[in-house]
Amino acid sequence: MTLANRSSPAVVGLAAAAFLAGRWREDRAALKPLLVAPLATPLGAAALAFLGWSLIGLAWSPFPGLSLRVLSEFLPTLAAAYLLARLAPGRIPDFAPRLGALCVVLSGAYIAADLAADLAVERVLGRRVAAFVFNRPALTLDLVAAPLALVLWRARHRASALATLAFGALGVLRSISGAAMLGLLAGAAMAGIARLAPARAAVALAGLGLGLALALAPVEGDILIRLMPEAAHERLVQSSSRARVAIARSFGAAVAAEPWLGAGTGTSARFAQTPVAERVAPEMRVLLAVGHPHNVFLQVWAELGLPGAFLAALALMLTLARLAALPTAERAVALGLVAGAAAIAFVEHNGWAAWWTAGLGAAICWLREAGRLAPRATETDNPA
Repeated sequence: MTLANRSSPAVVGLAAAAFLAGRWREDRAALKPLLVAPLATPLGAAALAFLGWSLIGLAWSPFPGLSLRVLSEFLPTLAAAYLLARLAPGRIPDFAPRLGALCVVLSGAYIAADLAADLAVERVLGRRVAAFVFNRPALTLDLVAAPLALVLWRARHRASALATLAFGALGVLRSISGAAMLGLLAGAAMAGIARLAPARAAVALAGLGLGLALALAPVEGDILIRLMPEAAHERLVQSSSRARVAIARSFGAAVAAEPWLGAGTGTSARFAQTPVAERVAPEMRVLLAVGHPHNVFLQVWAELGLPGAFLAALALMLTLARLAALPTAERAVALGLVAGAAAIAFVEHNGWAAWWTAGLGAAICWLREAGRLAPRATETDNPA
């Protein structure tokens, strides 16, 4: 992702295909239950219901071609991420985590060095000279660094684990991505709380944050315009905070205009041209043309309406319930991943983005591998 800004779907796709081929050759009879069993759980059913509603949303999309293009990028990457997370743990070669650590170290160092040199390498390569080209790589480092570091720590590669965390943070902090920095802060804080607090308290806190983020998304702009002081906008001028608040208000008005079904799956890129936008006051309509609401929770409401928001909330809460049963270290990293990803989703990017889906899939894969290496007989856990 650092060298090729949207490469993660291809990397995850190729990895998933390789593991699928290997598992098919090894024991094809065991492959079906391994892949199907999770889908029969309450969490699997909720996730499938959300995806089903997303497909149904094609029926009222005013731009079916756009909606199909969005899903044609998202669904294959989601399938590849699922295959990778189910099939790779337990079959990852011993050298791979250390190779991953080397990649993270080089990525963090490259981001920091090239930005410090005013993007000299990008100029030599003849590519786009803009500091935000490292935003997606920084967000990917947010996702994968901690799960990979846990794998390395449990494999007794302690120096590599610490280097992964340090250089991952360096890449994030040196980038200009406010979303990546927010994700790092939220993830680290949540991981620390989850490590020290009782399991139920940590999961309840994460659930409260996710629930409020989703429930309040349609009125986010109205809340911020009343509560956010001018001094905060001045400090966040590089993050275009005023514009983001205005965008949130515009999409919130669109949700109010059509709260039940939304505008249709994947319509954010042309939201200003949807029938829903025509029912929004003219002064609130202009910023509907920005391409997405800069808030995935709000995007779910705007595109999929109340049923989509409910199914998303159900899947998220069932996910947290599963995380509550993990041993302490895994739970801390997993909840840190949830908090970091949620913080990023609250201020950034398109929720259907394939590169983001691939990054989450890679992070979950490393986390599951860490679980396989867990010293369960000796690791202290506190399920209270």
